[in-house]
Amino acid sequence: MRRLFRNRQDASGQTLVEFALIVPIFVLMLIGVFDVGRAIYAFSTINNAAHEAVRLAIVDQNTADVRDRAVSQAVGVGVAPGDVIVRWLDADYADLAPCNTTPRDGCTVEVTVRYAFNAVTPMIGQLVGTINLEGLARQPIERTYTSP
Repeated sequence: MRRLFRNRQDASGQTLVEFALIVPIFVLMLIGVFDVGRAIYAFSTINNAAHEAVRLAIVDQNTADVRDRAVSQAVGVGVAPGDVIVRWLDADYADLAPCNTTPRDGCTVEVTVRYAFNAVTPMIGQLVGTINLEGLARQPIERTYTSP
């Protein structure tokens, strides 16, 4: 009988050691799932910001307003105005000078929103580093108008 009790005590210690070995790995994986979710949220947000800015640009070709719209739509990730690139392209997507002046008949607008994503978890952040995300949207201009 005494021997049976002793084996239970040894098994309890073994369980504690196994638990101590597995918990850090499990917590790291759990936080890694949160980081992946944050990356997906950031990617979705900057793509939405690019699409919203293009929707404004197809009816109002004021570059500052287009840039401001993208920044206001990506407030959740903190995009700066310097991270938004607005280009006026020819119909075949060539960056030509005729579309850089008004009126922009027959041109296409392209808005690119860039964001540098960093993982919250230090170990994962060191493994993957900074991930450069980019949202891009293009649309033909529907109406040539530039707000004052």
